[in-house]
Amino acid sequence: MISKMLQKARDFEKKYLPYTQSEQPKFHVTGGIGWINDPNGFAPYKGEYHLFFQYYPYATKWGPMHWGHVKTRDFIHWDRLPAALAPDAEYDRDGCFSGGAVELPDGRHLLMYTGVRCSRRRNGMIDDYQTQCIAIGDGVDYEKLAVNPVIDASQLPEGGSIHDFRDPKIWRDGDSFYAVIGNRCSDGSGTILLFRSEDAQHWDYVSTLSACHNQYGRMWECPDFFSLDGKDVLLVSPQEMTAIGLEFHPGNANVCLIGEFDRTANHLNRKNVQAVDYGLDFYAPQTLLTEDGRRVMIAWMQNWETSSCKPRELRFFGQMSLPRELSIRNGRLYQTPVRELEACRGVKIDYHNVLISGENSLRGISGRYLDMTVTVRPGNEKNMYKWFRLYVARDGEHFTFIRYKPETSTIKVDRTHSGFPHDIVNTREFPVRFSGGVIKLRIIMDRYSMELFVNDGEQAASFVLYTPIEASAVSFSSDGSVLIDVEKYDLETAQP
Repeated sequence: MISKMLQKARDFEKKYLPYTQSEQPKFHVTGGIGWINDPNGFAPYKGEYHLFFQYYPYATKWGPMHWGHVKTRDFIHWDRLPAALAPDAEYDRDGCFSGGAVELPDGRHLLMYTGVRCSRRRNGMIDDYQTQCIAIGDGVDYEKLAVNPVIDASQLPEGGSIHDFRDPKIWRDGDSFYAVIGNRCSDGSGTILLFRSEDAQHWDYVSTLSACHNQYGRMWECPDFFSLDGKDVLLVSPQEMTAIGLEFHPGNANVCLIGEFDRTANHLNRKNVQAVDYGLDFYAPQTLLTEDGRRVMIAWMQNWETSSCKPRELRFFGQMSLPRELSIRNGRLYQTPVRELEACRGVKIDYHNVLISGENSLRGISGRYLDMTVTVRPGNEKNMYKWFRLYVARDGEHFTFIRYKPETSTIKVDRTHSGFPHDIVNTREFPVRFSGGVIKLRIIMDRYSMELFVNDGEQAASFVLYTPIEASAVSFSSDGSVLIDVEKYDLETAQP
């Protein structure tokens, strides 16, 4: 049964979504209207891939969280479906927070999410009471079950906080269901808890899968746990992160823990820890396993610190990253744009062994909807160049640049002149593997975004840009001589 609150959201979508079509990116999911943040329920269902998201349709700022809903067959073309959940029950009256989804054996679709209920103390402080809830439906309409909440404070381990207990990611393994959920423990930092169920309605606590111990941020949100290329991988989004070298930036971050799952202790023994994305705009990633065996990830391409920084005229806020294929190579997480994007490539323009010394542009190399790969090599065998810069989204006033310095083996991205109307952090620098001054940069641009993939996906960095769409020039510069190869395609939304 559709509640009045959910019907109101659906009616609002139906009325106002048609007016925003011209503002939308071509390949990146948005809410179409209003606000979105974390991806939710990213999972296969009946031969398609469904994606839900944290959603407030009525304003371009965070509000009582609903779940928006889209689906796809190819990760490029998305069909918009009516809003799936609204905060219309006593246990989720202040928000339907993030969660996951799974197809049940009988063919129904189950959503598992965090229900939030707030109360005010006598001293004026507000507490969030967070419990885990489920809704079951047919891929469009969902009914919240009478057994809700299905996991509450009584099932937390000693020291676990009911005020920071959220974001279940559910999956099915054999005849059992499992879920990982973020929690804050007695030392004030994050843990990831593992739960198990036979029917997805009655749950038992299993173990602490992994704990932060105040090493990587504090509260760990939005966990995802999966096996990949013989390793076990845990993705988390820490809050209150302090910077660790150039690997992890402060604030709300993203962390990938790679190791081996001990099935006796039900604990992840981690071997390597790295950032998932090195850009300014990437949070709360979720993954799914495709029918052909690929592990595909999507994330909120935004950050909380800049969530009020947007062009005044836009009627939507927030977008998802381009879905990415994941792999493990040499103990690291690699990610590349889904291969389906290649079907959207237009005419190929390429150059080989172009000598750059100073500043240059190349005929035909420009655009704001593009897939471009630039390979850089030293142009002088005796003297290594000091730096190489690639400028995109450029006009007489605006630009964003990517700079590589072989001496320090670092990349810096600077979007200071990319159209943001506020004084915010606009630069990010991160280390890359040194390979004799050779670097390979793949850039995907789509209206309000730039995603950078370094050395065939060894690292990725995501950035929102608000440069006017007319700013489309691309240029190259260097201190010292370099040789570059450029392969560039314009991107169009071809029919699926």
